[in-house]
Amino acid sequence: MKRLWHVSRRGMSGLLASAALSLLSPSAMAQEWPSKPVRIVVGGPAGGTADALARLLAEGLGPALGKPVIVEAKPGAAGAIAVNDLLSSPHDGHTLLLIQGGIVSETPLAIKTAYEPFKDLKPLAQVTRQGLVLVGNTSFPAKNLRELIAHVKANPGKVSYASYAAGMRGHTTGLQFNKLAGLDMTHVGYKGSPPALQDVMGGHVPLMVDGTATSLPLIKAGKIKAYAVNFPTRISDLPDVPTFAELGFPEISEVGWMGLWSTPDLPAAVQARIRQATLQQLQQPKVQERIKAMGMEVGQALSSEELARDLRGAHARQGELLRSINFKPE
Repeated sequence: MKRLWHVSRRGMSGLLASAALSLLSPSAMAQEWPSKPVRIVVGGPAGGTADALARLLAEGLGPALGKPVIVEAKPGAAGAIAVNDLLSSPHDGHTLLLIQGGIVSETPLAIKTAYEPFKDLKPLAQVTRQGLVLVGNTSFPAKNLRELIAHVKANPGKVSYASYAAGMRGHTTGLQFNKLAGLDMTHVGYKGSPPALQDVMGGHVPLMVDGTATSLPLIKAGKIKAYAVNFPTRISDLPDVPTFAELGFPEISEVGWMGLWSTPDLPAAVQARIRQATLQQLQQPKVQERIKAMGMEVGQALSSEELARDLRGAHARQGELLRSINFKPE
């Protein structure tokens, strides 16, 4: 009995492109790429942190590669829409993905995904490193973390905290803090940081665990206040905000990062050229200054294998936290 296979036109074009590249020598592959404009698909909204970061990279990558580099925002489904765009495009290096490492280490634990995180995606370069910050409404009575703990204990069951998505790091960092400090804060999950921050500023939710990039402008503007960051060291643009570790909670310490990704079947020579061009851009002083202004650090020049190990460790830790509260993917 004959077996019928259905391949979409887009999928067939990806197969043909990959086959054509496989006939070239490694050096020829790298020299042939790029043969047309390169797209960087962003797992976030236009104007968001990831979008701004992708456009910053594109400014330098275009001239360096000799082809236009176009940024396309593909928000929604916790990054899964952007991932699907990458996977359904020809696997020839002309479509790349810029997204947080949590797309592998967190998202598949929080929602059901159609992609296999450690098989379908490959990190090529770490672009930025960032942490989370515990922030609050300006009228919240606690001036520091010690006073915050005392206030929550004095008001059992009455204090809540927001996060940008249930099951993600902002959620579980709050759970860690609850457990370690003996608190009972109630979690309120939102679909993204902007609506959650609006409610924190409006006093509807007094506290939030958020990414530094989205909270930093509001902290600097005096619209919210910061209590502690989960980064291993103080953040340069928030020098007066201590780390959780400094305040007696060393367990609350995690480095999040955003990176440039491809599919694993992209020829190694092309992967290497993309990685090299990206790392060169990250060495530019103007790029470093703008990344710092976003509340992040420039990424480290780690190999794909080192990044994958980091992701597996983060995935294991996040999974353990979620299992401890019997969290089920949506």
